[in-house]
Amino acid sequence: MSRRILFIINPIAGTRSKGHLPVVIEKACRKVEIPFDIVDSPQSGDYSKIRDRIQQEGFTDIAIAGGDGTLRAAIGALRDLPVQFGIVPVGSGNGLARAARIPMNPTKAISLIVIGRASPIDAFLVNGSFACMLSGLGFDAAVAAGFAEMGQRGLINYIRQVIKHFWKAPTYSFQLEWRNQKLDTKAYFISVANSNQFGNGFTIAPKASLNDGLLDIVVVKEQSKISVITRVIKQVLGGYRLQVESTIQEKKRILYIQSAQLTLHNLNNAPLHIDGDPAATSPVIQLEITRDAFMLIRPLGRMNKRTVFGAPFAEG
Repeated sequence: MSRRILFIINPIAGTRSKGHLPVVIEKACRKVEIPFDIVDSPQSGDYSKIRDRIQQEGFTDIAIAGGDGTLRAAIGALRDLPVQFGIVPVGSGNGLARAARIPMNPTKAISLIVIGRASPIDAFLVNGSFACMLSGLGFDAAVAAGFAEMGQRGLINYIRQVIKHFWKAPTYSFQLEWRNQKLDTKAYFISVANSNQFGNGFTIAPKASLNDGLLDIVVVKEQSKISVITRVIKQVLGGYRLQVESTIQEKKRILYIQSAQLTLHNLNNAPLHIDGDPAATSPVIQLEITRDAFMLIRPLGRMNKRTVFGAPFAEG
């Protein structure tokens, strides 16, 4: 089947200029003779016009140049169409792209899109809302809300929000239900991940996989703030093993489990984020995996020497 690629660019994603992208896209597509077009992502978040165009003009591939929030909006709106998706990572965190081992260099990412192959990727639902990679309650959601209000993107501004919120962060009361298990706890935050990334290379769920049919759930329980720092660093470095039901201990300060479904009773109305964007919270939050939710072009093997620009891109 002949391919036809629609590139969707979010001009305000991240901190880098996107002005060079159309030139790189044109060069890559023309070199391999793939028809293409380029549009900006809709500021309103309404993809209905783009959806109509995809169907009317027979686009087979949707390549999204943006961050995780843009990916969530676009893929969530278009994933039921018979298309495959590509990512040009130009956002602030680029968590999904990093988890999928997509090159962070936009030129190499575009090269991968025009010559690469797609494979199925899981996603999940948060009270029915689509999520690509990560949702959270508590501290990280408060940081996401502060980051959104800043109006300026970038890692430095995100770190500023982390520092601003950390020392005054409260704990919240939760009840977790999964696989006939129930746990009452107080926690600074709960992260539910389909990928191993917060973004910017920060790994909260080291064992997470994009296509294993499971959500990785990390609960950072009530403890001293200094203990939070040391234990989260240990978690990021892979120091905590996945726990099975028979080994879960109330005294553990970090709980790390996997399940295809999770019910969270949010007893103190902790704030919520979905893929880094603030979302309306709820007293009860249902999370469930969606198997093979969409097709993503990503490296499927080791180092691939193929590229349309004469230099290899890293697959590992």
